[in-house]
Amino acid sequence: MWLILAFMSAALLGCYDSFKKDALRGNAVIPVLFLNTVFSSLVFLPFIVLSASSDLLDSSMFHVASGGWDMHKYILLKAFIVLSSWVLGYFGMKHLPLTIVGPINATRPVMVLVGALLVFGERLNVWQWVGVLLAVASFLLLSRSGKKEGIDFKRDHWIYMIVGAAALGALSGLYDKYLMAPVSQGGIGLDRMMVQSWYNIYQSLMMLAMLMLLWWPKHHETTPFHWSWSIIGVSLFLSTADFLYFYSLSLPDAMISIVSMIRRGSVIVSFLFGAMFFHEKNLKAKAFDLALVLLGMVFLYIGSK
Repeated sequence: MWLILAFMSAALLGCYDSFKKDALRGNAVIPVLFLNTVFSSLVFLPFIVLSASSDLLDSSMFHVASGGWDMHKYILLKAFIVLSSWVLGYFGMKHLPLTIVGPINATRPVMVLVGALLVFGERLNVWQWVGVLLAVASFLLLSRSGKKEGIDFKRDHWIYMIVGAAALGALSGLYDKYLMAPVSQGGIGLDRMMVQSWYNIYQSLMMLAMLMLLWWPKHHETTPFHWSWSIIGVSLFLSTADFLYFYSLSLPDAMISIVSMIRRGSVIVSFLFGAMFFHEKNLKAKAFDLALVLLGMVFLYIGSK
């Protein structure tokens, strides 16, 4: 069941990336991200209110557990990590082709494994090492494809932002499992709906501060903001994708390494959007690079079983 949920989440995540690219075209990044966090919060606010004020959602998958600061401090950290990843990712995606951003984001499972190797002292098997090497090779080939479009991976700060966003996303994935794993397994055992609902609200408050302090005082001097209906699409697809993701992780025997790899399959959807709707260039070379990433994910999957 958790595998099916992970695949459904991946498909929706691909749509989320595509709508995000459309919402950012010629648009100011900070207000778009602020509205995304607000609309995502509004999706979950009724569940918080109903769970706290009635027994209507008791025993349902939409019930939001209550808790004090001892729980919310972990969710606040989750919000900070995710929002940092989003800020970098939004700015990078605005200035880079979706067919470049997608394959870079697809290397997140490799970052999770390398992080486990460095931080937790885990050892990779032969299959996993092959997957890591294929991902590295795809990144190098992708940099060659990028040069044909005037993108220098060594000097382009938008590339660094996307890589930073991917690294923080990998950190967030590891942290998610820690948050929701039972105490008996070394986790905190937080309720998944509590995590998803409140981290969205905390993010919207953080983004409000950024909007008022950083963007608004200089908004006449920067890229203007214009409304796009894709902004609502971003929030709806992301909220649904994350709901399925958290639900998947909360199920017994769910493996974050496998779920993370499957979620990166979203790159197939976003790549197709980039080709069909954004008419991006150099698709044959990028498709080969993407195929290497996906092959690397297969090897990681086999090695993680």
